[in-house]
Amino acid sequence: MTQLPDDLGSLVGYRLKETQSLLRSRMDETLREIELTTPQYVCLELLSRNPGWSNAELARGAFVTRQTMNTLMRTLQSRGLIDRALQAAHGRALPTTLTAEGQELLDIASERIRLVESRMVSRLGSTQAKALHDALGLCIDALDDRESR
Repeated sequence: MTQLPDDLGSLVGYRLKETQSLLRSRMDETLREIELTTPQYVCLELLSRNPGWSNAELARGAFVTRQTMNTLMRTLQSRGLIDRALQAAHGRALPTTLTAEGQELLDIASERIRLVESRMVSRLGSTQAKALHDALGLCIDALDDRESR
């Protein structure tokens, strides 16, 4: 049986979770000022890059359940930030797009998030920041490798 280190901070996964928690907290703080939540921001960002995505596609991209995404979509729609088709062109998926107001708010939110991310990597040089990004990609690939299961 492997013994865990006394210092949880020496575990890479623990440090990643700590980073993610602080990043989410800072994102929540800055977005709260413009009356958005982090999941709402992510939804708007995904729709901006993928107009017409279905609820299921958005949920996968935002790492939330379809039920949670449906609630997010209703809120964004009631605020006039997104448009959803009244009926599906095919199947049951209702394609969704940003409204002009949604795009304007996303532009403001994206700038705020860029500042948070810049702060997060501000103590890294550009080479270190790229290496971190690349290393995280390799970690994701290793954990997502379905052949190793």
